Amino acid sequence: MAIEKRLPPKASALTASLRSMGYTLETAVADIIDNSITANATKVEIFCVFAGGVPIFCIIDNGCGMSPDTLLDALVIGGKDPRDEREERDLGRFGLGLKTASFSQGRRVIVASRRDGNISAGCWDLDLIEKRRDWVISILDAQEIKEIDFIDKLSGDGTIVIWSKLDGLIENIDEKKQEAFVNSKLDVLEKHLSLVFHRFLAGTVNGYSKLSIYINGHKVLPFDPFCLSNKATQILPKEKVKIGKSIVKIQPYILPHYSKVDEATRQIYKDRSDFVSNQGAYIYRNGRLMAWGDWFRLIPKGEATKLARVRIDFSNDLDELWTLDIKKSVARPPAAVRERLKQVIAKVSSGSTRVSKGHGKKLFSKDRAPLWSRYAEQGLIRYSINEHHPMVSQLFDGLSEQQAGFLDVILKAIGASIPAEMIYSDFSANPKGIVTSLDEVNENVEHKLKLILDLLSIDGYVELDNFKIYVRSTHLFDHHEDLVETFIRKHWSE
Repeated sequence: MAIEKRLPPKASALTASLRSMGYTLETAVADIIDNSITANATKVEIFCVFAGGVPIFCIIDNGCGMSPDTLLDALVIGGKDPRDEREERDLGRFGLGLKTASFSQGRRVIVASRRDGNISAGCWDLDLIEKRRDWVISILDAQEIKEIDFIDKLSGDGTIVIWSKLDGLIENIDEKKQEAFVNSKLDVLEKHLSLVFHRFLAGTVNGYSKLSIYINGHKVLPFDPFCLSNKATQILPKEKVKIGKSIVKIQPYILPHYSKVDEATRQIYKDRSDFVSNQGAYIYRNGRLMAWGDWFRLIPKGEATKLARVRIDFSNDLDELWTLDIKKSVARPPAAVRERLKQVIAKVSSGSTRVSKGHGKKLFSKDRAPLWSRYAEQGLIRYSINEHHPMVSQLFDGLSEQQAGFLDVILKAIGASIPAEMIYSDFSANPKGIVTSLDEVNENVEHKLKLILDLLSIDGYVELDNFKIYVRSTHLFDHHEDLVETFIRKHWSE
């Protein structure tokens, strides 16, 4: 008969493993804020200070707080079974988030909570665990609680989480550079929280209060990945997939062309990469963004879908089907959702293509006498200088046969050697930064306008309206429209 033997894990070894779950500062803080939202908090304050050169990180909420017994349960590592049925508003899952998130950033974490005027606090210290080689937690007394950093900010019900011995946060950075290094991490943290909790920050999640988050006193503003404040954003019909007793909602969007986005919004998107890399499905669990920027191998990322976004909402009773990880940063849709998502992607990709190319068509319309022609042949696309453009054709007509041959070869070489990949890269990163017009003194602009007028007038008089069209087609003078008007008034009044 088999003999049963108790074989608990080594405390110091397991805590070292728990520190290596792959958390970053932003995913760790987001995990703590999940608890704050579950506790009905409407305000979360984050502080990172260098007291005497030693950094301390603190997260405070004004939620319902915890009693001493509840606090102790919350500090148990793996205190909840992920298979247990949870309350509908609960954003937790494994009962590990508070501890693993904290351990990833520092070797010491204090959790203090006030409820109904009573305050209690506990402390996990990995150095103590290693020393005792056991799961030893410190329950702080009244005097020790008074000495907790930022404890005075816990004036009403709520909870404070304090990280110290921050080897994970500051890594191995030289002491003189630590503050600048941490500040750069705080910038990334703000962007992450503004996206992950954007619906809570905007107050649009049913059943939850509007949330405010502050980092060192600076308010975090919501970043809407669907650009819903812009009237040009297209909202496509919503799809629903029933799984058991739950409903998964799929809401597709087509973002506006960048030309219809104001400069401030465009800069915000640029700071968060670009349209191409941000495309994909955005997975929300109880209104909290879990994963994004992925088509789950149903379609590759590319130009065809760069303006496409799909918002997918599911409730926490479907966690197991979505294979949610501990950090809540990875979620994979179940088969039924993937099948419906395939159909949705087909719609949004065609819509995204129409919006992206709609502005390009104007460049090649006949009424603008384009200098470039676009040819689509057997699935291949090429561009070449339009030999029928009046400026080009006039130049050809004035050349000998040999000179015309030289010019023809030069123009074809220019068309064949367009640095397409470089243009695509620059345009994706900074569309408004691509400059095509002249950046010259006024005299040079007037001289080039005169050359164009002389070229177009070789066979006689050129109509004013045609001259305007041809000059506009060159894009040489987009930033000198006032000089063009001055030139026109001068030469057409003579």
